[in-house]
Amino acid sequence: MRKPNLLVVCPPDHYVLRNLDAIRDDAEIFVGNDTGALSRHAADAEIVLYSGLTGATVDFPEVWKHAKRVQWVHALSAGVEKVLFPELIESPVPLTNAKGVFKRSLAEFAVLGMLYFSKRVRRLVENQRAHQWDDFKVDWLPGKVMGVVGYGEIGRECAMLAKALGIKIYAARRKPALSKEDAILDRIYGADQLDEFLHELDTLLLAAPLTPQTQHMIGETQFRAMKPSAIVINVGRGPLIDEAALVRALQEKTIAGAALDVFETEPLPKSSPLWDMENVLISPHCTDRTQNPDWLDLAMEPFVENFRRFAKGEPLINIVDKRAGY
Repeated sequence: MRKPNLLVVCPPDHYVLRNLDAIRDDAEIFVGNDTGALSRHAADAEIVLYSGLTGATVDFPEVWKHAKRVQWVHALSAGVEKVLFPELIESPVPLTNAKGVFKRSLAEFAVLGMLYFSKRVRRLVENQRAHQWDDFKVDWLPGKVMGVVGYGEIGRECAMLAKALGIKIYAARRKPALSKEDAILDRIYGADQLDEFLHELDTLLLAAPLTPQTQHMIGETQFRAMKPSAIVINVGRGPLIDEAALVRALQEKTIAGAALDVFETEPLPKSSPLWDMENVLISPHCTDRTQNPDWLDLAMEPFVENFRRFAKGEPLINIVDKRAGY
């Protein structure tokens, strides 16, 4: 049986390529991270694996101009906003991704964010550093309300872990009927009820993808709709939040705090006020970068599974709605 041609956009010496050993006997593989070399090999490619998480940025739209035989593209990341461009969106070629691969680690960060503020962890650490016995009162989580915006794989995993701590779970989504029977949810809101939804929350959990509709969906108006005691946790994409409005809300105590894994500009500029705020917990977009199991090995699992499906003519998993952007 003829082997399909696989074009892999990745530095040729990257350790993530060890995962290709599982299919090496079943594919003709070219690996590169140079736009010119990739463009020359794109003409024969039937499958494209776009790493996106490794190495320097490649001009993928330029490579795509030469990829006339491609039948399937896979993005190693869960977010696909950096992979999508008009020609790929308009083409009939399916795009798949690593949807859900990092959901547990991100959900653990969400729980950490809530515990960080409710148990006043910063004060604990500072007291320990100062050898100071400063007993104080802390909060607890049972009965609190976490509202999820972006109730997909990641959002639901965050909700599931929070639910185990006795937290009530609300969600806001464009199609609330899709979650009508979800046992995790205590309440479901439509997208047009966002202000009412925000007013109820102790924690706002953002796990939505970045699209033109979700960019800056949380700004000054939304912060003012929230309780002064509420915290914001973002494990989705940085631009979901208007960061300048977030800084003002934190400075003016419109909200109580924020636990952030993602930012509008990454790396977060050294000049950002967020670095010096005592009511902010910063993760440098690494809370999904697990060591054991390795995060990139995990990210490769859907691709290997889909390659086997592709070879057998079976339906692919994790198909992206290219027009919706997720």
